[in-house]
Amino acid sequence: MSDHTIEVNINGALELLQVPSNMTLLQMLREKLALTGTKNGCSAGECGSCTVLLNGEPVNSCMVLAVECNQAELLTVEGLSHDGKLDAMQQAMIDKNGVQCGFCTPGILISAKALLDRNPNPSDLEIREALVGNLCRCTGYLRIIEAVKAAAKVWRQ
Repeated sequence: MSDHTIEVNINGALELLQVPSNMTLLQMLREKLALTGTKNGCSAGECGSCTVLLNGEPVNSCMVLAVECNQAELLTVEGLSHDGKLDAMQQAMIDKNGVQCGFCTPGILISAKALLDRNPNPSDLEIREALVGNLCRCTGYLRIIEAVKAAAKVWRQ
């Protein structure tokens, strides 16, 4: 297996990395960069806990090879907060008690951010559709949907 040199912009920082051909984006984030907020839930693209933004679009990082990210812009859950202040979606998840065990939360936050970036005034149906790829076994989704609606109000300001 050969290694490849890739350059990626991760959470606003340029990184030059050596990655093997078979390394996933998820593995690169966790093992090469210690960005462990992105979770490995299923390794099959089914649960959404590994969701990150790749050039502004949500992807399951377990299904993307690291080499495919050369010259790409990535955003992980670690990149949501700035100067020690949570972003609107993170704060809304806390305020609306949208977190229980927290394992799915990073992927949900990223999926919700992608939705609000393209549509700052989503309907309940649009929120549900945006989160369809993110599985949560604890909350039953109602509080998560309420959190997205609360964050949307801040997004629009």
